[in-house]
Amino acid sequence: MQSQDSNTAEISLNDQPGHLIRRAHQISVSVFYETLGREVTPVQYAVMRTLQDNPGIDQVTLAQQVALDTSSTADIAVRLEGKGWITRKLLARGQRELRLTAEGEELLAKMVPGMQQMQNALLGMLSDSEREAFIQLLSKFVTVNNERSRAPMRT
Repeated sequence: MQSQDSNTAEISLNDQPGHLIRRAHQISVSVFYETLGREVTPVQYAVMRTLQDNPGIDQVTLAQQVALDTSSTADIAVRLEGKGWITRKLLARGQRELRLTAEGEELLAKMVPGMQQMQNALLGMLSDSEREAFIQLLSKFVTVNNERSRAPMRT
């Protein structure tokens, strides 16, 4: 009788979720850059889209909603402010209020066609029902494993 550890070792690498998720991330980032260029990183895009949906949120709340640690979020915010895409205003309680600038809003608007192109590049080979199932299962996977993350998402 084999132990569970030896059974795990016999699982093909391409049947291991961690490996497949890493590869999916590599592919997604590659298609992002191929489609949209390198002016904005995928994480910067996520931060800016969250600010677009939640203007004036503080930096800690932003970190929680994007599932990043607060120091990474602060670094990204400084970079985005330096590019003129967001403003950071110090609040009385010591937190920073973040907002997109008009230039940041304009940049996101210009990215919409590219984001649609990226979605099609990543999911275009799947049928409508496969796309729906893929996104539904990926969302469920992320939700049920949220607390295992170094920076769990908080909404």
